[in-house]
This record gives sequence, structure tokens and C-alpha cells, in this order.
Amino acid sequence: MTPTREPAPRADVPPELPADRLDALHAELTALGSVIVAFSGGADSALLLAAALRALGPDRVLAATGDSASLSRTERAAVQDIARDIGARHIFVPTHELDSDGYRENSPARCWFCKDELAGRLIALAAEQGFAHVATGTNADDRVDRFRPGIRAAARHGVVTPLADAGLTKDQVRAVSRAWSLPTWDKPASPCLSSRVAYGLGITRERLARIDDAERSLRASLRRAGIDSYDLRVRDLGERALIQVDRSAVAAVLACADALDSVRRAGFAAVDVDPRGFRSGSLNENSGTGTDEERPSHGS
Repeated sequence: MTPTREPAPRADVPPELPADRLDALHAELTALGSVIVAFSGGADSALLLAAALRALGPDRVLAATGDSASLSRTERAAVQDIARDIGARHIFVPTHELDSDGYRENSPARCWFCKDELAGRLIALAAEQGFAHVATGTNADDRVDRFRPGIRAAARHGVVTPLADAGLTKDQVRAVSRAWSLPTWDKPASPCLSSRVAYGLGITRERLARIDDAERSLRASLRRAGIDSYDLRVRDLGERALIQVDRSAVAAVLACADALDSVRRAGFAAVDVDPRGFRSGSLNENSGTGTDEERPSHGS
């Protein structure tokens, strides 16, 4: 009897990931025919974009990023660079979530209004340019989160979620991204600027610009001081800013006068450093919600 041989492992599949999940993703994307990928430049949407290009080819895939005051200047530049590195066509689509009273009021349901606006714009773009579907980078972990108003809003428009449908978790998304040499495999989450604003404080262009200036200035100050932090946020608590960095960097930031002054110069009267360090969705801790405020709002 001839012994059976195990198939050789595929070079594009991390050993910890069942190959059938990538096969399922490829099959689903192929079946779509053509797709606009809601592209935030994060790990999820970057993997979805790369997988769509493999399945469909560059002529049937378009990366689209919502462009509004809630998109930071740093991320605006990053999404262009990442899409180019992946080899995809990319465009910005103006969105107008700030025209919505529900969005400006900044309740825990804020993300519903943002994703509703973005999904509607992308569905219209798909119809205009002849793309069959719009897809987001929602992963399997996102589906089990009890509070995802943004995901529900996108589903209302018929947006598809190939990563989640294939069963890919966040850790698996990062593992595949690393195996495929995507530049986003270890990129920190980059939610919209509105996610920094404490619930109940109104969202305005001026408030978002202040946060953007504060984070850009803080990052520059930390680089000058040689202080490393994988994650960084400036939370807007009104006239007070709360800096969140990796817990290992908290003491160094507290001792760095230039870092604290850089945030004050952006327009905050007082600046504190969170002693517990960065925590995704920390503004939800007293709101009884999940972590939808840490989801990217310009793609997924």
C-alpha cells in the first residue's frame, strides 16, 4: 500500500491558520465579480484589499476612503501610501457625517451615523462606476461584539463582509498580513478623530482639528525625546486633554515637559497623562457600551 503524503504547506498561509479560511475568502471574493473596498488603511481593510486584488485583479477592485474632518492628516497620507504599496487604485470619497445632528450630538450610537453615511456614498459610487458590491474589513471578532452600531448601519445598505464570512479573526488577519508582507500587519488601530471626544461633547470641525494638531505635535515631541509608544491617543474631555500611551511609556511622558506643552499649545487648557496607559475604547468605560468608538470610520 502506497503511503499517503501530506500536502506541502502553502507559502502564503501561516501555519497557525487553516488554509480553508483563505480558500473561502478567495472563493467569496471571486464570486463578487467586482468590488469597492471601504479602505481605512488598517490591517483588516488592507488584507481585504490585497485578497480582492488576488481574486479579481486590479481592474475590478477599487479602494475608497471616506474623506471628512474626522480623518487625520497623518492617516490621510497613510492610506494613499498603503494602497499604492498594495497595488490598488484608490480614491477619496467626500462624506458629510458632520451634517447629521445625530453624529454631532456624539452619543454612543455616533458610529451608526458615520457608517450609514459612508456606506450610502460607496453604494452610490459602485452603481455609478459599475462595481457589483461594496465590502468592509469587518472580521469575525467584530461580529461577536455586542455593540457595533456601525456594522449594523453598513449591513442596512447591503455591504458585504468577506473576512468575517470566511471566519478570519483579528489575530489571523495580522498573521496572514505578515505572511503576505503587507505593511499593515503590525499597524496600530487608527480610528477616526471623533473617537477621541468624550460622549456628550459636540463634534465640531474645530474640535477635531485641535485633536489632530495635538496628536501630531505629541508624536513629534516623543520622537525628539526618544520615547516609544506603539499606541497613542489624545482624548478630548472638554478643556482638558487626556494623553494615553503604552503603559511602559507613561512615566517618561509624565516627565517630558515638552510633550505636555505640545498638547497645551494645540489649544487645551489642561493636560493629564492616563496612569493606566492606552486602552482601546476607554471612553466607553462609563457609557455601558462596547468598543465601536475605536473602529475606523473611513473604511474598516
